[in-house]
Amino acid sequence: MSEAVAMKRASADIDAVAAGWIIKRRDSEDWSEEDERALALWLDESWAHRVAYWRLDTAWDHAGRLGILPRHEPARRRFRPLLMKVAAGLAVVAMMGAGAAYWAARPVTKTYATAVGGRELVSFADGTKIELNTNTIVRARMTTAERTVWLDRGEAYFQVRHDAAHPFVVIANGHRITDLGTKFFVRSDSGGFKVGLVEGSVRLAGANAKRPATTLELGDEATFAANRLSVVRKTVKELDNELSWRRGFLVFRHTRLADVAAEFNRYNRQKIVIGDAATAETTIDGTFLSNDPGAFTDAAQTVFGLHVRALGNAIVVSR
Repeated sequence: MSEAVAMKRASADIDAVAAGWIIKRRDSEDWSEEDERALALWLDESWAHRVAYWRLDTAWDHAGRLGILPRHEPARRRFRPLLMKVAAGLAVVAMMGAGAAYWAARPVTKTYATAVGGRELVSFADGTKIELNTNTIVRARMTTAERTVWLDRGEAYFQVRHDAAHPFVVIANGHRITDLGTKFFVRSDSGGFKVGLVEGSVRLAGANAKRPATTLELGDEATFAANRLSVVRKTVKELDNELSWRRGFLVFRHTRLADVAAEFNRYNRQKIVIGDAATAETTIDGTFLSNDPGAFTDAAQTVFGLHVRALGNAIVVSR
């Protein structure tokens, strides 16, 4: 698929969502505060979202004034012919200024990604740096007016150049993390996310407006899982151990072998499988290269007398 075709398809998808919001808002007697918040969040996600919504909303108003919309028909039934008329009008505008429209609507969001075992450092013009850990995807919109990053998957370490007039915001698992002059890391997965403060402070706000925002200070580590947020204070050494991946290492302190295996599996395509419950609950201390699961299985065999065997693309550790 060419870039131009992909952009047109993405634009059409955004228009469809915007149209859905307009229909719901104008043709629903039970429009709620929750709907209002959800719409506001969608509009805040992207400049393209706001442009599409304003454009179609204005067209709807204009069509109503011209009598295009029969008053006795439901809004949902009326919208398709309206959209066709709007599209025809926009086509004329596009022919007059296609070049200007293309550059005005061109996405400013860039995607950065790492493979399993990969790391990448991304630097921005304002001095902010983002270091991506293994198997991570972030999207960044860094302009003179907005600094927003979406952590879609994985883990990243942020060194933010503070600018009170243009806050730096990370969105992860539906939560907003706003920089207050900070170095911090965020780890996100399907089960939740974790934020650790290495320097400065951040404001953590949930998607649920009823939950008050939390300010995290140096040493705080916030974990969101099972719809609950907990905050603990970590030492500098503990936080440094959690960031040892930046140096290519994994540090474990009294860590269950099940958790050790899960951590190694984030960095390697050859997976470690713990074969029984007793082995899974055994704890270990040690520092290992993140790309060398064999060093861990050797230690498990030598220190605990465990059995290690290769099985396809897996290493099985058991009693």
